[in-house]
Parts: sequence; structure tokens; C-alpha cells
Amino acid sequence: MSDQINIMVLRHAAFYSPLLYAISGGFLKNQGLSANYQIATPDKTIAASLKNGSVQIAQLAVAASFPELERGETPEIVHFAQINQRDGFFIAGKPQIEPFSWQPLIGKKILVDHLFQPVAMFKYALHKLGIDYQQLEVIDAGDVAAMDAAFRAGQADYIHQQGAAPQQLEYEGKAQVLAAVGDVIGDVAFSSLCATRTWLKTEQAQLFMTAYRQACAAIVVTPAIEIAASVQSFFPQIAPEVLTQTIAHYQQLGCWSADPVISENSYQTLLDVFAYNGLIKQRHPYHAAIVPAPC
Repeated sequence: MSDQINIMVLRHAAFYSPLLYAISGGFLKNQGLSANYQIATPDKTIAASLKNGSVQIAQLAVAASFPELERGETPEIVHFAQINQRDGFFIAGKPQIEPFSWQPLIGKKILVDHLFQPVAMFKYALHKLGIDYQQLEVIDAGDVAAMDAAFRAGQADYIHQQGAAPQQLEYEGKAQVLAAVGDVIGDVAFSSLCATRTWLKTEQAQLFMTAYRQACAAIVVTPAIEIAASVQSFFPQIAPEVLTQTIAHYQQLGCWSADPVISENSYQTLLDVFAYNGLIKQRHPYHAAIVPAPC
């Protein structure tokens, strides 16, 4: 058995700190594993890398399996542990004294992250609040960097971002973190760890899961400043104060759980979100793309 485990992520952000902490906090090392961490690219995708064996574990979302399930296929790549049990996107805008209300978004310009899951969650949150998405002047500025640049250039009143981007804006006095989409939707199968069914039967998978469970149990009780110090090397461009505040926000929001099981209830909410958005035609069974974690 190799002691190196190759991990690939779709997006690199503090939102995925349970996985990062498993690496930086020494949990994998304690199980005799060393991690090679990388970010997916258009030329090196998660699906291809998992299937060809160059990567063993990836950060993705259960919803990424829906296209295959909609075609009636049995996914080769399955989800075995959660990273986040709540949406991790925030609404930021001009600093204000009064408590934030979502209603003022109507008719205003808002930069929305249009990746498949974030925008679906945002639309569903508005639906739960009784707000028609079409009543907002939504702007698709492109990727996360382009969105941030557009807001800084004054092209919108609000912005829908994953941490630590809105916390950075607040730190610079350019905006205020006003609300969290996760507070509206509640628990949902948002982001997860996935792998091939074959790899999940290996000893390496068992050792990884032991380490990951320990990291998840620790991250919900360890002070944010300590978590931030541990994962800081992953974010050299983010000030320690901003990273600490971001992690504290995620802890308070309840994004992370000591138990990394993808719950049936959170999966049902995910189905609600994607059915509302017209992205699935049927409610696929829980076990269609989710399997028990290695013991």
C-alpha cells in the first residue's frame, strides 16, 4: 500500500477546511499517509483523474452525480462523506446599521455565482423567502475573480460569494457580510468527498477515513484562530484575521459536523433544491450515488 494519497478539489476555499485540516492538522500523517493536494483544471478533471487512478479522493458535490442518474446510469464515482452540510455562500453589500432583510434585493443589481449548485441554492433560498429570482437584476460576471473585480468596480449593489471573499471585502471596508444562504435553506447535502467504488474497498481508504473522522470531530470544537493557523499555508494570500473570521462564520453557521455522514434528510433537501430548479426529473434514491464510508 502506498503512503501517498492524491486529493483533488473542484474549488479551493476555506469552506472545505475539514479536508484541509485533516492534512495540515497531522491527522493523515498519524495514519501513515501523506497527501498530495491539487485543484482540478479543464485539462485534468475530477472524473477523469479518479477513473484513471491518478487521484484517489476528490471534493465535489452529490449533485454532480445527478446528470448520470438522470440518464439511468450507475455512477462509478460515489460520495462517501460530507464536507459541508450547509450552503457556504454569503450575501455582502454596502455597510448598513439596520438588520438585513432580503426584500431590498428586489430590483437591485447582484453578482451571483453561476456554478450549477451555488446558483440553484440561491434561487431556492429566494423561493423559500417568497422572492421571485426574476425580480432581481442578476449579473453573471464569470468566475469568482471576475465577480470580485466587478463588485470592487461598483458594478453591483450586492454580491453572492463563498468565504473568504466577502470577509475580505468587509476587512477592507468595501462591504459588509449581511446574510448567509445556509441560514435560509438549513441542512443540505452540499459538498462531499467522492471516490471510485474500487478504491473505497482498500486499506488506504480505511486509514483516510479514520483520519478524516478525527479531523471533523476536532474542527467543530477547536477555536477558529487555531484552525486558521493550521490551514494558513493553503491560503498565503489571505490575512490571518480574515481567515479566522471566515472559519468562525462557518462554525457558527453549522456548515461542519463532527459526524461526516451524508444524512438522508440533507439529501432529501438537496433533491428539493434541484427539483425546484428543474434540474432533475425524478427523486433519485439516497443510495444511488451515496455509499457508507469505509470503516
